[in-house]
This record gives sequence, C-alpha cells and structure tokens, in this order.
Amino acid sequence: MKKVFVALMLVFSVLLTACGGSGTDSSGSDSGTSTIEKVKKNKKIVIGTAPGYAPFEMTDLKGKYVGYDIDTAKAIGKALGVKVEFKEYSFDGLIAALQVGEIDMIVSGMTITGPRALSVSFANPYYKTKQVALVPSSDTSTKEWTDLDKKGKKIATVIGTTGQLITKNTFKHAEIKDYKEMPAAALAMISGQIDGVVYDESAVRIWSKENGKSRVIDNQISAENLGIAVKHNDLKTVQWLNSFLYSYIDGPDELKSRKYWFESDEWYDNINNKVEAE
Repeated sequence: MKKVFVALMLVFSVLLTACGGSGTDSSGSDSGTSTIEKVKKNKKIVIGTAPGYAPFEMTDLKGKYVGYDIDTAKAIGKALGVKVEFKEYSFDGLIAALQVGEIDMIVSGMTITGPRALSVSFANPYYKTKQVALVPSSDTSTKEWTDLDKKGKKIATVIGTTGQLITKNTFKHAEIKDYKEMPAAALAMISGQIDGVVYDESAVRIWSKENGKSRVIDNQISAENLGIAVKHNDLKTVQWLNSFLYSYIDGPDELKSRKYWFESDEWYDNINNKVEAE
C-alpha cells in the first residue's frame, strides 16, 4: 500500500511539474501577463498598423491615421478606458513587432491563416474580404484572373500579404513581382511595368475608383477573414476581444464607420496618396 501511495505521489509531482513548466500561466500567454492586464495597468494600448491599405488604414493630408481599422482600434481603446497609440510598420514587419513587445495588438487588415496562427493568436474575424485582380483599363482581353497566368505576363503582389502567398502558389506561368505597398504596385501597372495586381477587393476597388485607368476583375481568387492579432496563446486577451467584437460589429459605431469608409467617397480627397512606383 505504501509503495502504491509513493507511486501516486510521484505521478502527481510529475503532473504538477509538467503543468508549471509549460511557459504559460493561467492567462494562457507565452509571456505570462496578458495584454489586457498590461494595457489596463499602463492605461495605454499600442496598435500596430501598416498604412496604404484603403479603406482600412491610411494617412490623411495632415499625417493622421484614418480608416476602418483605425476606428476599430479606437473603439477597443474606448472600451478599455485607455489611450490609443499607433505605431507604423511595413506589413511584413507587424508580427515581429508584436512578438518582441513593441506593440500590443495588430489591427491592420491581417488575414487569419494557419502559418500566422503559429506565431500569433487571432480573435474571431471582424471582416470578410477576397483576393481579386486589378488590370489597366486598356486591357480589354482579360475576363478572368486565369487569363493573366500566361508566359510573358507580369503580376504584382504586396510583400507579406496573403495575396503574395496565394499568387505564388496559384499562378504557374506569369512572372511575379513583389512591391512594398499596393499603391506602388498599381502605379507600376498604370505605367506599363506590369500587367496586373493581386490584392484585397475593397482596396483595389477604391484605388480604381479614385485613380481611374484601371478595372477590377470580378471573379475572386480566394476568400479571406481578417482578424485582430495578439501575442501567441494570450487567451485572456483573445476572449476579451471576442466579447468586444460581439457587441461592436453591427452596433451603431461600427455601422457608422463601415458606411463612411466603404459606401461613401467623402474621404477620398483628404487621403495622402503620394506613392511612387518602385
């Protein structure tokens, strides 16, 4: 009986060690303290953004961050009762900034994917979009995106986006060229350097409407869900965000923001679009 008792105690000890040595606490965060706890303590939340993705995140003529994602981030700050600070990065630098603690969250039109979920944790989707192709209006022969997948064609993507990954996995014959920002890729297309751009539908439609000389190929290449990213395994913050989104999406503030950025053109002339083709 004593041997059985000792054996049970050893098993219990091993289980405690395993639970305590996983690198996480009850918040589920890899770093220990959850982002929500940190933000409330500091009375400030730092949001990572990558301007140039209309109408989600942009800068106006005064250099102020504006867009649907910016409104969403401000609503998060309001719900927490804290100040909101934005830090700007190239899109492909956002996850690294989150991992090293330079920012608390990524609210920047980031598509939820399996590979990204190995590095960060996502809240529930807050917007659904799709990848489409943008071509010059002078191109009257392209009817579907598959018409662009031919030898001699050059297709632009934006570095670090799912559009880049999807294009390189889907297009088998066209040459793929990478750009840092969608406006730069679109300007390169207009100047005749490339034949088309693969990017999120809302952004290419707005760019086409605002700048002209282009048209959107309607058939989608893929459908995607956008999500807010936090540090990996920060389950407490993910749960808070899910609760926030449940009440925010389709609420009066979100509907007002969505209508303004996606259905009106009042903001077009106030946006900084000074981007040179690469």
